[in-house]
Formats: sequence, structure tokens, C-alpha cells
Amino acid sequence: MLVRIKAAGINPVDGAVRGGIAPLLGEPPFILGWDISGTVEALGRDVTGFKIGDAVFGMPRFPKQAAAYAELAAAPADEIAPKPEGIDHIHAAALPLAGLTAWHGLVRHGGLKQGQRVLIHAAAGGVGHLAVQVAKARGAYVVGTASPGKLDFVRSLGADEVIDYTKADFAGRTGDIDLVLETVGGEHAHSLKVLKAGGVLVALLNVPDSAKAEAKARDIRVERMSVVPDRAGLVELGKLVDAKKLAVHVAKTFPLEEADAAHAFLATKPIGKVVLTV
Repeated sequence: MLVRIKAAGINPVDGAVRGGIAPLLGEPPFILGWDISGTVEALGRDVTGFKIGDAVFGMPRFPKQAAAYAELAAAPADEIAPKPEGIDHIHAAALPLAGLTAWHGLVRHGGLKQGQRVLIHAAAGGVGHLAVQVAKARGAYVVGTASPGKLDFVRSLGADEVIDYTKADFAGRTGDIDLVLETVGGEHAHSLKVLKAGGVLVALLNVPDSAKAEAKARDIRVERMSVVPDRAGLVELGKLVDAKKLAVHVAKTFPLEEADAAHAFLATKPIGKVVLTV
């Protein structure tokens, strides 16, 4: 389908691709972005379940080029879902990549079960603030880490415990956690320290071999994950949004032509997400 884009979400991977740190799209020139929300402009002849003008959102083609920083995007229809009715295009555009990362990390890779204790690192970030809410919606006890200025925000999401990662000693929670969602690198020592035998460490970045060896010795499963397009997952996230169990926090919006300023702002690590309006 062809989507007329109303808003495009920005994620840290966008800046990493732009800077050559994550060369997903090869050498420039390329068009950045994956998160989109907009309306159906045109449909391929074999597409069913959508009509022209439908409000939709998604994260098409990741990690290949989706060209979301644009007025129009061509996307595989099976990677696009109806936009949740309870939010506007700006908030819908902020949801797909971060939301699916949280959903896949907790549910698909982590096998999260009701009543389990979950630790979410960087719980005020784009992925983290959604992961806290997804975990709570699925009946987990949630512990979140954040910097001092973001602790109250994480509490407002429903986290049962909030830890100032600049001060806290994790030793008191050794053996207490069933699942850790590690959204930032360098936290392996803390993560393994708090996980009980049989627990799961889900990491968005590479885990060093030494940490893997320690995990194996303690009967801890390590999952290194990368998010992939998932229409079914988008639908589940939309249900949580419409049930008012999941809210996307947008820190700031920028017009499309100020994408450079938006990237600079995202680098300051604001609470929640940054979105381009088209």
C-alpha cells in the first residue's frame, strides 16, 4: 500500500544509521526512518482488509529502507495495522518500533508470565516507558531504573519499584528477578546479579561472551533480540492503547524539514519519544 504520512517517529537507530554506526542501509544517499502513521493513499490489487483513507500505522521493512521521513511511503500491507482509535497520528507514529521492541522483548523472547518480577533498564526511555506499561498490563511486578530526574515519571507509569541507577546497589535484589529487559549496553553485571536461576536476560545490544558464560553457569537464559515488523504485535499494542493500558509519551515534535534538530534533541535523551510532523 501507499501511505500518506502524517507523522514519523524517530528512534536512536535512526541516528546510528545516519552516523554510520549501524550501517543498515549501506552508503548514503538513503532516506531514514521506519515509524509511520497516516492514511491509505493507494492499495495494491491483491490487498484486502483496508480501503483508501483508512488511518494506519506501522514499522515497515525494518531493518531495510522504509523511507519514513517523507510525505508518502510504499509499505507491505501485511506490516501495517489500523491506527488505534484512542490516539492521534503523532502518538501513533511514536509507537511501532519502540512498542514492538518492548512487546517482543517481554512476550516473545522473555516469555513473560503473570506474577513474574521484571527489571526494565532505562525505564523512562522510548522502549523502557512502553515496556513498563506492557509488563504491568500482563500482570507483572515491575522494577524500573532511571536517572534522578526521571524517577517520578517512571512511577507514574505504574512501576512497583523505581531505582536511581546512579546510586542504587542491586545486591539486595540478588535472585529476585525473573526477567530483565536490557535496553542499554553495559548493564550485564547488574542484570545477571539480580536474576534468579531459570531467569531470562533479554538484551537489545550484544552481550559479551564472559556474561554469556556466567549466565549459562547460573542457568540463566540470554536472548539477544532485534525487532522485526509484526502486524499482529501492532494490533496487540493498539488494543492496549484503546483499553487505556498503554500511553505513548511524546517529548517533542518537529516539522519534517527540521529532522536535524530533532536528531540533536533526541541525543539529549529526553523522556519518551520524538516525532516528525509531515
